[in-house]
Amino acid sequence: MSDDPGRVKTKRGSTSPGGNRSERRAVLVQAAMQAIRQHGPDVAMEDIATAAGVSKPILYRHFQDKGDLYMAVSETATQRLRAALLSGLDTGGDPRELLRLLIETYLTFIEEEPELYRFVVRRSFADQPVRRDPVMTNAELISGVLTTIFEDRLRSLGMDPGGAETWAHAGVGMVQSAGDWWLKHRTLPRERLRDYLLMMAWGALDGILQANGSPARMLPDRCEAITAQPPTEKPTRRLSAGPIST
Repeated sequence: MSDDPGRVKTKRGSTSPGGNRSERRAVLVQAAMQAIRQHGPDVAMEDIATAAGVSKPILYRHFQDKGDLYMAVSETATQRLRAALLSGLDTGGDPRELLRLLIETYLTFIEEEPELYRFVVRRSFADQPVRRDPVMTNAELISGVLTTIFEDRLRSLGMDPGGAETWAHAGVGMVQSAGDWWLKHRTLPRERLRDYLLMMAWGALDGILQANGSPARMLPDRCEAITAQPPTEKPTRRLSAGPIST
């Protein structure tokens, strides 16, 4: 998912007033991403200008301030991640394989682009509040797509879809939080983290089906009845899937 790590070259004429401004901005964003990969999330404007082969005044000619450049870089990065995740949602098929693919795609992206990811989520480059949060925007979009998938699946089973939006946002937040922790500490391989997250997400979906999508089915007295079941007794409704693929 990374761009060519080589130096981004810009022609002297590319920054002239007669050039295509959006194209020039795109080139400078790529240079900024290259500088971030090299210098980390605390990259300086001087580093970005050097990577682009231009002066700082040229950068400020195309970006109003550091916040504007931060947003341009962040939106480019989150668009790539979002495209990868949404392509996985289009595959359909087994629901557990779909969850595994989404988790794997996200973890692979932040593993391949750790400095760029930190740049986006830390928001420390912008010297003032930005007009919108690209991380939250991305999470809301993915949660919205998952909400629709959950609602359709629950309705097809004749179950209450009322919790679909809550579960979608909770699932996205769980993976993001675990990914942040893992990227910092790396206490286990990515594949193991993926399987642990899948185990938790799948177990939650299984519990939702057992409760028929209704919190009322999970009141304390009912929870006690469920936990009191003999180990050999199988619930009336469970998600079915084969072994976790690696």
